[in-house]
Amino acid sequence: MSAIIHPSAVVEDGAQIGDGVKIGPFCHVGPQVILGEGCELVSHVVVAGMTNIGPRTRIYPFASLGHPPQDLKYRGEASTLSIGSDCMIREGVTMNPGTAGGGLKTTVGNGCAFLANSHVGHDCEVGDHVVFSNNVMLAGHCTVGNYAILGGGAAVIQFARVGAHGFVGGLSGLENDCIPYGMVLGNRAYLSGLNIIGLQRRGFSREDIHALRRAYRLLFAPEGTLMERVEDVAAEFDAHKGVQEILAFIREGGKRSVCTPRGTPAAG
Repeated sequence: MSAIIHPSAVVEDGAQIGDGVKIGPFCHVGPQVILGEGCELVSHVVVAGMTNIGPRTRIYPFASLGHPPQDLKYRGEASTLSIGSDCMIREGVTMNPGTAGGGLKTTVGNGCAFLANSHVGHDCEVGDHVVFSNNVMLAGHCTVGNYAILGGGAAVIQFARVGAHGFVGGLSGLENDCIPYGMVLGNRAYLSGLNIIGLQRRGFSREDIHALRRAYRLLFAPEGTLMERVEDVAAEFDAHKGVQEILAFIREGGKRSVCTPRGTPAAG
């Protein structure tokens, strides 16, 4: 099945358009863009640069994907934006490609939902089945794990990490890392507990949730240092995949500290 392109749309020579693609009125597709089969650009969508969009992703009016990154150090170097399959990209969403300082690529996984006016900055890595609510602002060089949810108006500082299944509350200002399965709230965001509702909705067993809660209490107990508690929890929960995922996230570290519960210092 060939593509359906509205007469008012501009598709530049060189663009690769997959079978079944629909390009609506007043869209503009650049010469280095790749649109996978079954993609739809509803109307007034602009896709520029070296942008690759996976099959069946649907993009709504006034989204801007692949334009030069909002980085004052950017000097026009070739860089990419890769968006996975089956994503929903709503009105006014912006996503930027990478820069020389971050590997020259921005990647977005499969099955994600980006609601109106949310932003993915340069050099970010966003996993699968991630949800950005309206007006989420993800700065450059951030990492967001699979199944994470960012509430409306949340702002994430450069180089911060949000672990898999994490939840960032609406209007939060996240300047440290959110552990996998964690929930962070507030400005500046603090760790308020585990994303229990999210875990229940995704079918985690009561036993798994109980183990994660126990590990969480031990990790953020007042005794000792965080890294000492990490080793204690690692020994007690050596066979629990979810707990080990949290521990690996903490051990790996990054340029930001780890969010901790209110009243305790951020863990470096």
